[in-house]
Amino acid sequence: MSEIRLDRIHNKYVLIAPERLYRPNVNDLSKKKSTNSTCPFCEGNEDLTPNEVYAMRENGADLSSWKTRVVPNLYKAVQIELEDGSSRDGMFESVPGVGAHEILIDSPCHNCDLVDLDVTAVENWLRSMIIRIEDLKNDKRLIYLSIFKNVGQNAGATQDHPHTQILALPIMPKSEMLFLERNLKYYNNHGRGILEDVLHNEMLAKTRVLNEIGNFLAFCPFASAYPFEVMIAPTVNIASLSKCSRKDITDLSALIKRVFEKLSIQLGRFDYNLSFDMIPLNKNFENEQYFNYFNTNYRFCLRITPRIYNLGGFEISTGMAINSVPPEECAKLLRGD
Repeated sequence: MSEIRLDRIHNKYVLIAPERLYRPNVNDLSKKKSTNSTCPFCEGNEDLTPNEVYAMRENGADLSSWKTRVVPNLYKAVQIELEDGSSRDGMFESVPGVGAHEILIDSPCHNCDLVDLDVTAVENWLRSMIIRIEDLKNDKRLIYLSIFKNVGQNAGATQDHPHTQILALPIMPKSEMLFLERNLKYYNNHGRGILEDVLHNEMLAKTRVLNEIGNFLAFCPFASAYPFEVMIAPTVNIASLSKCSRKDITDLSALIKRVFEKLSIQLGRFDYNLSFDMIPLNKNFENEQYFNYFNTNYRFCLRITPRIYNLGGFEISTGMAINSVPPEECAKLLRGD
């Protein structure tokens, strides 16, 4: 039976429609990644990328023998060199594409996705993000940070070698501003943030919870927009990845590794998007009213969205997802019940 559910975090409706699971256009989930001896992200090919801005290594810059490596995106969407400013032409307003667009190469291994890395390698990946968050924060022009992974053709990836994109912007996306507004209003009414109550209710229901390690919970959201969608969030108020303790990062790494192991059992090699939602990098006139509340009403989260199906006209025209696999069933399969 179909059901329309409200996603309290993103304030969107999702249509859960199990009948659509049996459409004939299911993507082949058994695709294997190819190797590429000239891959610019592989160890030994450091001269094929711009000079690194950070690397976890014990030797000199732009050499082999690194654990993670961060380089400017060769095809960057924004440029750090531009001057900030805005212009208006009648009702049309624009600002220069000021910002940072970086590539975090997850590991030297060309065919190693997160499921293939050991927990220490996942920790290196997360700690490299934290280093970049703290460094980018020093540029006060940069307000919003987007950290995401596109894995596989269906998820928009153009490189096989596993990597993560870090994109810092001088503006706040409208959807993020709306969330901060809704979250503060919710906090003023209830004394808790939206995600805090979502996690509380997921832990009470238990049916969609996958695992809990330390201060982190993995679950299939009540209003999952994608089949086998998983969210990971702290069970205490931690507003950003950069505010995690060393133990938190170790626990989060172990949980991410475990979630991908469970997903791989059910889906094999699968295309997916992964993204982090965190507080803004810096204050500006739009978001400064929310900064005093982040330690009490905001929790960062990680969202894994397998791209098993392509989006169709309904999703694009309405902005409303159709999910053919109920999250309760996904959680049951992932837990191995």
